[in-house]
Amino acid sequence: MKIYQYDLVIVGAGSGGYAAARTARDLGATVAMVDTGPLGGLCILRGCMPSKTLLATSDRAQEVRDAGELGVQAAAPKIDLPYVMARKREVIKGFTDFRIEELQSFPLYEGAARFVSPTQIQVGDEALLEAKSFVVATGSVVAPPALLGLEEAGYIDSDAALEIGTLPTSLVVLGGGYVACELGQFFARLGVRTTMLIRAKHLLSHEDRDVGESLTDCFRDEGITVETGAQLSHVEVRGRQKVVHFKQNGEALTVAADEIFYALGRLPNVADLDLDAAGVKHHAITGIEIGPDIRSSNPNIFAVGDVTGEYPLVHVAIHQGEIAARNAILGTSENADYWLWQTHTIFTDPQIAIAGWTEKNLERKGIPYLAGAYLFSDHGKAISINKTKGFVKMLASPDDGKILGAAIVGAEASDLIHEMIVAMHFGATVYDFVKIPHLHPTLAEILTYPAEDIIAQRDVGAPARVAAAM
Repeated sequence: MKIYQYDLVIVGAGSGGYAAARTARDLGATVAMVDTGPLGGLCILRGCMPSKTLLATSDRAQEVRDAGELGVQAAAPKIDLPYVMARKREVIKGFTDFRIEELQSFPLYEGAARFVSPTQIQVGDEALLEAKSFVVATGSVVAPPALLGLEEAGYIDSDAALEIGTLPTSLVVLGGGYVACELGQFFARLGVRTTMLIRAKHLLSHEDRDVGESLTDCFRDEGITVETGAQLSHVEVRGRQKVVHFKQNGEALTVAADEIFYALGRLPNVADLDLDAAGVKHHAITGIEIGPDIRSSNPNIFAVGDVTGEYPLVHVAIHQGEIAARNAILGTSENADYWLWQTHTIFTDPQIAIAGWTEKNLERKGIPYLAGAYLFSDHGKAISINKTKGFVKMLASPDDGKILGAAIVGAEASDLIHEMIVAMHFGATVYDFVKIPHLHPTLAEILTYPAEDIIAQRDVGAPARVAAAM
């Protein structure tokens, strides 16, 4: 078996791995990449890009349905699913081809990798790669079903949902996270009778209560059945339908549908890496343990992206990959911006975008804060264009008014949130923020109102919110 030597070897050629490779090469290092294939990474192949391509169709269908509210009379939209899927495949092929072209500028070893020592990995049966440092960026895999009878009844997961060839008449969605919400709404808007079963009191249970409750209300208004407090029991098949048994408030209930969408999460892809041989602490559920400098328990091995089990977000993987490369090649201990890791968006309708700290985060850490909010239904531009769902919220320090976080539930939230990201990056206060000119009438100017609300609270000495446990 031939041995190849590099300064840095990166296992996994998705967004995080590619960011690390590009950064290390720019620093003059010799870099090799390893990937089992297919090449492209989760975001391009089975995540962000295919799902957003499909959501564009379902969102337009809903706009046609809602057009009558603006005086535009249109027939009920008809969905050409084969065309929708063909368009998605064409779009993804373009992204994939471009990424593969970029990857081919590196020595690229295609095959399964496993550590044989802290300084060597074996790729397949032919190559042994030796390096001073490694970056593990192997991503995640769909969590196996843990519900009795589900495997026997059959189901689709997020990968299968993105490739579905025929729409079911009815669908039960198991889960209320961002994948369940985005694709659940997609199916509902394409005419599938959709029921969502969730254990929590509202969708997106990891978000602040007002965010999750707002989306839950919007889904129900749209005709999606959302059953909260549902404790799943088992699945059985009755004739041509799949029946999910669950308990709600102590009562045994069932819901039947043509198909089940299993959307109860993903797991870090660590199973076959033999990380113990490299001295890397890890867990099958929580992934590879890393510090703020992206190092694992082995200081020469870094982990980025979904494989760390923390924040399964592409911008986080890229941020981590760049830091990992600099620390690996320069021998530095640069730390990541953790507040950025918590910044994310969910492409439901209304969209949801979060920057920095949430109320849940602050209360968990016992950090006092002031909160200001404003409804889109009270905002002039939103009323004019009939985009009145949701609200904006800002959180700030009661001491100096420094912005700690923001949340947007509403139209174009994924774009509007960037103003808050920039403000927080430069350490802005609510006083700084209200001095920024905002064009009128725009959706963006709605963000000035919660800032003004917080200023008013500070002027009158309103008590800060703190954790109940304090």
